[in-house]
Amino acid sequence: MIKPKKTIIEVQGTAIAVLNQNDQDYISLTDIARHRNAQEPFAIINNWMRGRSTIEFLGLWEKLSTPDFKPLEFERFRNEAGSNYFVLSPQRWIEATQAIGITSKSGRYGGTYAHRDIAFEFASWISSEFKLYLIKEFQRLKDDENRRLSLAWNLNRTLSKLNYRIHTDAVKARLIPPEVTPAQAAITYATEADLLNVALFGQTAKQWRDANPKLEGNMREYASIEQLLVLANIEGMNAEFIHMTLPQNDRLKRLNAIAIRQMQTLTAPSHRLLT
Repeated sequence: MIKPKKTIIEVQGTAIAVLNQNDQDYISLTDIARHRNAQEPFAIINNWMRGRSTIEFLGLWEKLSTPDFKPLEFERFRNEAGSNYFVLSPQRWIEATQAIGITSKSGRYGGTYAHRDIAFEFASWISSEFKLYLIKEFQRLKDDENRRLSLAWNLNRTLSKLNYRIHTDAVKARLIPPEVTPAQAAITYATEADLLNVALFGQTAKQWRDANPKLEGNMREYASIEQLLVLANIEGMNAEFIHMTLPQNDRLKRLNAIAIRQMQTLTAPSHRLLT
């Protein structure tokens, strides 16, 4: 299981933790509550969850988000909400309804966290002004992450293109006799490009186009950062294998083994890029 990525943003002097796990952002309700009461943040959260409007909002969010949500338990909470005797903690809500929008646990990533949709609703209950600043800081965080992701993707894309030049030069020098026509040479280039496609993606360019008729461009345009890095590596290796005059089928087997090994390393939890 991939460990969540924890980031801290500051909102009006309050440090707010943001966890990203499985491409979902959860914001600390405990930290948001500290903006109102630094000594007893859990009391603030529990008080917010007593309200009927809160229960209705949480219930609707869960109905839209998880098929395992228990509607009968939700209805019981909604009917009791607002009464003098009604109390509700995040733990009780989670256990009774199988909710996924709120998490509450101890440990390194302990505390009460909620999906950003729910966290913004809670922040609005705390203060409309605080909610606005929270949204702006959260958006700044996501913009910064997207910018760094784009830079890394473009860098690996550039490396792949540079290695492609080395690769095509090797094809030209070793595999294409000088008397062939440009059209014949293009066939050889395409064959070697598909050698890399099969080694890394498991399919040729035509097979990918046939399977994705609605997508524009080629499969490399939709590759992950890890795949682009491995592509750059095996392009350079294939160029060397060509200079060594290795047969194409041997090169394919070697490159495929290298691609599998490198992808396993790069996608392992402790080695993922940009984490």
